[in-house]
Amino acid sequence: MQINNLAAKLAVHQAQIAAAIDRVIASGWLVLGPEVKRFEALFAAYLGVNHCLTVANGTEAIELALKAMSVGQGDRVATVANAGMYTTTAILAIGAEPFFLDVDFETRCVTLAEVARAIEAGVQAVVVTHLYGLAIPEISQITRYCAQKGVPLLEDCAQAHGAQIDGKYVGTFGDAGSFSFYPTKNLGALGDGGAVVTNNSAIAEKLTRLRQYGWSAKYRVEVAGARNSRLDEMQAAILVEFLPHLDKANARRREIAACYTAQIRRPDLFLPEEGGAEYVAHLYVVRSSRRDALREHLRTMDIAYEVHYPIPDYRQPLFGKRFASLTLENTERLVGEILTLPCYPEMTHAEVNEVIAAVNGWRI
Repeated sequence: MQINNLAAKLAVHQAQIAAAIDRVIASGWLVLGPEVKRFEALFAAYLGVNHCLTVANGTEAIELALKAMSVGQGDRVATVANAGMYTTTAILAIGAEPFFLDVDFETRCVTLAEVARAIEAGVQAVVVTHLYGLAIPEISQITRYCAQKGVPLLEDCAQAHGAQIDGKYVGTFGDAGSFSFYPTKNLGALGDGGAVVTNNSAIAEKLTRLRQYGWSAKYRVEVAGARNSRLDEMQAAILVEFLPHLDKANARRREIAACYTAQIRRPDLFLPEEGGAEYVAHLYVVRSSRRDALREHLRTMDIAYEVHYPIPDYRQPLFGKRFASLTLENTERLVGEILTLPCYPEMTHAEVNEVIAAVNGWRI
């Protein structure tokens, strides 16, 4: 069994995909055309924000959003270290310095206390990650604190499309929100794609220029640090077709996660709590001090698994000994215990039951 069967998704939506592709080919417009504008308007309306600017991928969405918030060379930017290095990569790309935050051991998300620690240390911006499909429980408090301190806040929503707290979507709390449309995301295209959403007109205007060479008009470059970072018409057209199915797909993800949580019975395995609107079950991540033994058992049962993510950002080889003195207790314990089980909308009931039976059949 695969960790995520994209072929099953494509089969379900084959007619819509074909219609989207035919529409783009018939238009003859392949970059920054009507499909991009249409998706941007639809996604902004879905989230309830004023602006949505699409870009080439989720990592560049973070990078360009930070630039649009005037973060630059030498600035320190706070980020968690348990989210796969993506935000850290974007921070490094603009010549900024990462300031690493620990996470809550149960939610695996950042806390207000850690954000406050970073701001007191003098960071110029904060990026928070809604990890594994869970909206950060303290996002409202974090937003208010950052606003009070005058520190811009970017929400990384790459794993949390459609998650809500108190009826408000992730990506709409801070100064801006970034999204990835990588194919395995809750709202995924057929290739790379990303977006930045915001209610701040100045951020939106600057990002419009940053994603296309820094142009203020065609071939007139005014903004430094720009990129060629554009969502193509084909991917936008696919996303237009997939967006209306997002909430239903998220509901199915929650249903699968709830089945796991209710039916996996292992006292030595810690499972995610059942969630409501705040949880869109992008990944179903369990925790065990015997993780590696469970991983070997699943391998023999032909059940796919993954570790999201095995190395804290500050322990990545590229940094050498730069962060040798840094220890984030919860982050470091989690990387040795977490394991992701298959959880995607196209899973059949039989496949869900197969995973449950395999885990319950684990013997040490």
